Amino acid sequence: MRLPFPTLPLIQAPMAGVQDERLALAVGAAGAIGSLPAAMLAPAALERALHALRDAGRPYNVNFFAHAAPPPAAAADPRWLAALAPYYAELGLPPPQPDTAAASRRPFGAEAAELLETIRPPIVSFHFGLPEPALLARVHRWGAYVLASATTLDEALWLQARGADAVIAQGLEAGGHRGHFLDRDPARQLDTATLVSALVARLDVPVVAAGGIADAAGVRAALERGAAAVQCGTVFLLCDEAGTSALHRARLRQPSEPTALTNLFSGGLARGLVNRAMRELGPVSDAAPPFPLASAALAPLRERAEALGRDDFTPLWSGTRRDGCLEAPAAEVVRALAAGLEV
Repeated sequence: MRLPFPTLPLIQAPMAGVQDERLALAVGAAGAIGSLPAAMLAPAALERALHALRDAGRPYNVNFFAHAAPPPAAAADPRWLAALAPYYAELGLPPPQPDTAAASRRPFGAEAAELLETIRPPIVSFHFGLPEPALLARVHRWGAYVLASATTLDEALWLQARGADAVIAQGLEAGGHRGHFLDRDPARQLDTATLVSALVARLDVPVVAAGGIADAAGVRAALERGAAAVQCGTVFLLCDEAGTSALHRARLRQPSEPTALTNLFSGGLARGLVNRAMRELGPVSDAAPPFPLASAALAPLRERAEALGRDDFTPLWSGTRRDGCLEAPAAEVVRALAAGLEV
């Protein structure tokens, strides 16, 4: 069962913080589906990006988060501030006084839905579940095709029952934030191959494989398991059109660098390259405020350390496979992955 779009069955994963519409446009021009991460974009920036993608005349995906926003006061958890205080002192910063505005990941809401209705993107995807039924109905009303991430079979069945047109099977190998929303225990989540097989066997909607797919062989294997398409993110991080920072790029070039799941940088569990903060504080800390509030108190540390050329407090998102990363135009990555489609 294929996705209903005249493109290669390849989706560039939306990667907030390291890309804008330029990467999505380049992937689309190469014949795959480019994605725009919208959760951290201000309305004006989102509108500009959507117009550029629409005007290109190719199918594209715009991605939103569907989390329940926690109370802002949770960012001031004294345990978290105490854990970070020695680093503030080391870097010559005043004691941490988190600005909750720094935690800028917003869930999909009425304002975003109203903007989207004027532009009508062909694909809208969600992470951390789905928005409330009335908002999802607005998205479906203009004919958008809805994708949503699942990390377990139960999550996939939940998404299918509530209106997802296809489900992204996000395996444990995937970089960035876990899309879990029913079960947050990674011990009960599966690798990509096992998860795809489980979902294909039980779902009536198409399944998109995501996580640890970095080359043509990985694409071929996912499709042979019954996936309708493959979503790849990490493999695009070194592309010319990506906004990946110099510090992040330097670490990505080292394929032996380990990754781990961590909640330090946002409060939500995500996979990234191990750095100082993860080694000394975690990588998982009970003191970290809930998603997305942990980033507020970390922001000054990150800014100061990066100015010194250090990635101590920088989220270095990455999946477990980086061997397919190319320092080249995104079109070359699309061509390399598409070789897995050849019989």
